[in-house]
Amino acid sequence: MSQREYYPQKVDISNCEKEPIHIIGKSQAHGVIVVCDKRNLDITQIGENAEVFFGISYQELLGKNLKHLLGEVISGEIANTSQKEESQVVKEISINNRNFVIIPHISGESIILDFELKETGYDPYEYQRQLSHILKKLGAAQGPAELCNEAALITRKIFGYDRVMIYKFDEEWNGEVVAEEKEDELESWLGLHYPASDIPKQSRELFLKHRVRIIADVNSSPVPIQPEISPINLQPIDLSKSELRAVSPIHIEYLQNMKVGASLTAALISNGKLWGLLACHHYSAKIISFYHRQTCEFLTQIFSNELSLKETRRYIQKLDEWGKVRTELVEQMKDEDKIKNGLLKQKTIFTDLLECDGGALILNGKIRLLGKTPTKKQVKKLTADFLSKSKEALFFTRNLSKFYEPAKTFISTASGILAVKLGNNDHDFLMWFRPEVVQNISWGGNPDKKASFDEQKQRITPRKSFKKWTQQLTGISNSWQDYQISAARAIRESLSNIILQKQKQKIERLNEQLFKAHKELQLFSHGLSHDLKAPLRGIDGYAQILKEDYYDKLDGPGQQAISTILNSVAEMNALIDDILSFSGVSAVKLKKSEFSVNELLQDILKSFNLKVNYPHSEIIVQTDMPQMMADKRMLVQVWSNILMNALKYSERAEKPKIEIGSKALHDKTVYFVIDNGIGFDPEKKEEIFQLFTRFAEKPFKGTGIGLAIAKKIIEKHGGDIWAESQPGKGAAFYFYL
Repeated sequence: MSQREYYPQKVDISNCEKEPIHIIGKSQAHGVIVVCDKRNLDITQIGENAEVFFGISYQELLGKNLKHLLGEVISGEIANTSQKEESQVVKEISINNRNFVIIPHISGESIILDFELKETGYDPYEYQRQLSHILKKLGAAQGPAELCNEAALITRKIFGYDRVMIYKFDEEWNGEVVAEEKEDELESWLGLHYPASDIPKQSRELFLKHRVRIIADVNSSPVPIQPEISPINLQPIDLSKSELRAVSPIHIEYLQNMKVGASLTAALISNGKLWGLLACHHYSAKIISFYHRQTCEFLTQIFSNELSLKETRRYIQKLDEWGKVRTELVEQMKDEDKIKNGLLKQKTIFTDLLECDGGALILNGKIRLLGKTPTKKQVKKLTADFLSKSKEALFFTRNLSKFYEPAKTFISTASGILAVKLGNNDHDFLMWFRPEVVQNISWGGNPDKKASFDEQKQRITPRKSFKKWTQQLTGISNSWQDYQISAARAIRESLSNIILQKQKQKIERLNEQLFKAHKELQLFSHGLSHDLKAPLRGIDGYAQILKEDYYDKLDGPGQQAISTILNSVAEMNALIDDILSFSGVSAVKLKKSEFSVNELLQDILKSFNLKVNYPHSEIIVQTDMPQMMADKRMLVQVWSNILMNALKYSERAEKPKIEIGSKALHDKTVYFVIDNGIGFDPEKKEEIFQLFTRFAEKPFKGTGIGLAIAKKIIEKHGGDIWAESQPGKGAAFYFYL
């Protein structure tokens, strides 16, 4: 197996950032990498240049125990700390009359030892003086700009590089040289910008693991580590934290194109994030010893601490400012009946919260604009086509058209946007807009010519020109700062809480209204029984008198009229009874008991007087059906309504047949009634359970309420009911509790 198998088959623009530089398998030439099995300290891998430094060939050392090289004492000290998942204490040793510094660290199942020659004439007093000077100077800096200038000046004085730069990242990881110290004859790069591809993602991530990185000689050949693959786990060795890790050939060529001979780069971190880099260039080879690099690490640590402190102070100051605005907005929204009035129509408006030229509030489908903004139509489309599709509650950018193409038509009002979702839906938003700020940006080379593919080398080759290249940027607004993003998050939280509170109050009011309406409905139901049935009884009584005393004296149409009146009265009585029954289901409390389904069916069928009313119908009832635990009075209604439908709609079949039974389905007892009647359209299987829904034509009588009552009762019992059918092929009703 070869190291090459772990690299992309073809490195091009699309996968340059995936180059696995942490498993490069080579070291720089100013030291030796020795890899040991941390269980027993046997040497498993070693740089081919071992003989140059130790006077012992790498072949002779491979497979030997570490004590063969370091002796019992130091090997024992390393063995005693080999179980710690952290960098170990630096050791010093003499091998064949040469003094070395050993920098050990653990990588997986291995211990990696970086051997570098010890600097001669090292003065601890001078080291302490440098640290004290760094602490004093950086601590006295008044702001980030002065801090950067001081850091560049101190670094050049201590280390003597030809050029020292402070390189700051923007939100898209492009960099800008914000401070510089250099030799007088060199061209200044202060203010130049460099594209994010110059320092790809994996390189930025490595700076968080290994903060100070030296390239001692850009033009020296990297030293292979043998064997290429670790015999411990058959994987390439991870050199992320190695001081001697070799450099990507792409980056080497990049530095050579800049005429750089050596470099020192250190991570500048603010509040846990990579803020920028301290970048030192020398135009010939230059080695900085390990202890000297520790001074650089101390410098960048102090820089990072001071930067975090100064940015935190500024952040807190801004927090106080927008905290007052937020408090005023929250109070206004609480005082106002409508949220929009509290945000738009008072002394303080929501656009006061952030530096912006305009804003938009989208609430309950309505759009309100404030200041300089896109049109309502454009905001509506932006929300529907882009913002509402994001899973994030907050979105911000200074270049909206990069993410949303139609934004190019309104860059003068909304090149930048900060938007937050309100509540838990994807339709309500609060937005702040910023117009484009046309800028002339000077780049260190054309940013559009980042790299090209070299057919001969079969890999990416970086750009060769770093000549100042000026570009006019349009469609980009000023950046959104961290404190502004925090302010937007905070107002979103406050607004969401207010919206939820108002929704809660609205629901409580609706519940009160519903409770009152329910009471009134109950009163109405009782009144309906009395007020409608009383005149019906009168109509029925007088119609009966007419039929008994005058029926024989009337002609055919007269007799038909009396029969129609009596039938209509009967139907009206049935309808009123069914409506009262339906409305009463919700109000009645369940009184559950266990009862026999077979006995209940026997009583219901007996009440139907089947021999007289349905003499031809065959009814098959499954014996020993599981008992029910339910409100028996209500279940009588359910079974009666379903069975009556089955009898009614199957009686015109050649041999009417009804099957009643139960079966186990998904750990539930499901009861069923199946007939061979007229059936119904399966597309109507949901509608048949709705009030006043009837699909059967005359002469089948009914109010269209029976199945709705059955469904309501079953749902009150926490169950479900459904039907299956085809026209002319009968119907099957299923339910469970």
